[in-house]
Amino acid sequence: MSNSGKSRVNRFAAATALKRRKVHLDQPDQTLATDYPCRLNLYLRPPPPDFTIEEFERFALDRLQGKKVDALLKTLEVGKLRNRPNDEYKNDIQQVLDKYLPLNSDGDITEERRKDHISHFVLRLVYCRTEESRHWFLQQEHALFKYRFEQESTEGKRRFLETANLDWEVVDADTKKQLLPFLQKCACLEMEKSAVASYVANETYYELDFEKVPDLVGNRQAYLHKGKVYVPMLHQTSLVMDEFDTRLSRMLEATAQSLPRLDNDDRLKPILMNIQKQYSGNMYTRLMGITDDLKASEVDMMVEHHAPLCMKTLHGALRRDKHLKYGGRMQYGLFLKAIGLSIEEALLFWRTAFANKTDEQFQKEYAYNIRHNYGLEGKRVDYSAYSKIIKSNGPSTGDYHGCPFRHFSSGNLEARLYKDKISQSDVKQLVDLVRGSYYQVACTKYFELTHPHHQKIDIIEHPNSYYELSLDDKEE
Repeated sequence: MSNSGKSRVNRFAAATALKRRKVHLDQPDQTLATDYPCRLNLYLRPPPPDFTIEEFERFALDRLQGKKVDALLKTLEVGKLRNRPNDEYKNDIQQVLDKYLPLNSDGDITEERRKDHISHFVLRLVYCRTEESRHWFLQQEHALFKYRFEQESTEGKRRFLETANLDWEVVDADTKKQLLPFLQKCACLEMEKSAVASYVANETYYELDFEKVPDLVGNRQAYLHKGKVYVPMLHQTSLVMDEFDTRLSRMLEATAQSLPRLDNDDRLKPILMNIQKQYSGNMYTRLMGITDDLKASEVDMMVEHHAPLCMKTLHGALRRDKHLKYGGRMQYGLFLKAIGLSIEEALLFWRTAFANKTDEQFQKEYAYNIRHNYGLEGKRVDYSAYSKIIKSNGPSTGDYHGCPFRHFSSGNLEARLYKDKISQSDVKQLVDLVRGSYYQVACTKYFELTHPHHQKIDIIEHPNSYYELSLDDKEE
């Protein structure tokens, strides 16, 4: 990268591979066949080195403009919530992408794919600095990649899967025959029984490690046998998106660790800072207009009436077990902090909740972490509340944090929904949304069902947004 466009450098290589020390890397000319064999890209390798400073900034700003498509994608989710056909909105989304981030199958495809590649890596540099910005960037890239993948042709998907080096194994005919009764039993939960035999016979199945798809197993959408899961191509999108999120999350953290070396570049630093100003995330350290006036004695009532299902689940487990593991304490504690629980009231609340602990145990094992979350210990960082936990930091045995719509089994989710006096038909709609991986839509629908007098809303993005909306409903 240079002002003249002649000399070649690659600063991305230094920011994405921790062991590399070189910043200036000579690379041979890259070709369409070897570097961009298909439109879809997992962005595993740094982009080509021959681009100018002007392209560096312009490509990134165009990608941010293209990320306005994220708002349109949420319109699609609202359409799902309102039972409106997706096709009504796809034309609007495609117009935005065609203007800022075109990625066609013909025409100047090398330049389009080059721009897509470079712009992704520039924004990765910009938004890797904090957990909040990494989360936002991952959300945006997830939405964009998912839309592109779903619009891709069958042949395009096949070509992508061949080149993506995913650790999937296609189930052969003999193995499939042995597993046939079990595969059919799983399929019965997703379609009419009369269609099951033909569907299973003609469907392609993949064999994966259990750890890759625990949600599909929990919802009985895939067969588990000896640590391996047999997943139909029907759930291909879910599998690809899990791979995309896992890899990008890991690469963002690696980039963040290498970033100090790039901050010394006088040409890049002001450009990166300018791009970063285009988005400043919604940091829930305190809810807007809410002061530290929530009392420990009021938490039960406020959570019961205004908290989302994830926080109700954590609160219920805390009251029942008089304890929460670390992941649950972090998610719930930062939520309570953001809704107005002061440090003094937080210490009182948690000390009362952990009734089985002695004062000495509480001070030694828990009080420090509570003060740390409020920026009073350690690096004194004022931590913000967690956004939705769907793709990362899922619960393990004995944990209660996470997203109930993503991490509960179908049976446990249905039981919880019936406990909230949701009708059978509405429970079925929520479960269907979950099986389609529309977790945020399901959460939003849950809000509407439990707040029948509230006006129609957009998709809920954050547990604390849910709380704010519920408080507004009370005030109305």
